[in-house]
Amino acid sequence: MRQSEMTTFLLRLPQALKRQLEEKAQADKRSVNSTVVDIISRALAVHPTGTSLEQRNFIGQKVTAKQIDAVNGLVHLQGIYYRYLIEGNQEYTPTEDYIVIEAVGNILTLRPLVKSGGD
Repeated sequence: MRQSEMTTFLLRLPQALKRQLEEKAQADKRSVNSTVVDIISRALAVHPTGTSLEQRNFIGQKVTAKQIDAVNGLVHLQGIYYRYLIEGNQEYTPTEDYIVIEAVGNILTLRPLVKSGGD
């Protein structure tokens, strides 16, 4: 879906269901919004033909600190520069790696990658 085709609306749901949704999004390495869109699309049998190159190729991809240009607010993936946001409006931390959790237009949403205890 193109960004111009997107809309917003308020959704009320039980807290337990919201927690489950957040856990699923975290497990799938996606944003909650992207997860909701995916679930609704599947439930309504909407085929993924409207997905973008970025959604198909970048969701779940690891981004190293070297790929991020914090001064200009850009991230370099597969030879192309994209604008980026960090989930929850967190500040960029140059010692962390990130994972792409959402792609809308030329903006990628990143989540800090949680390192396992063995790293």
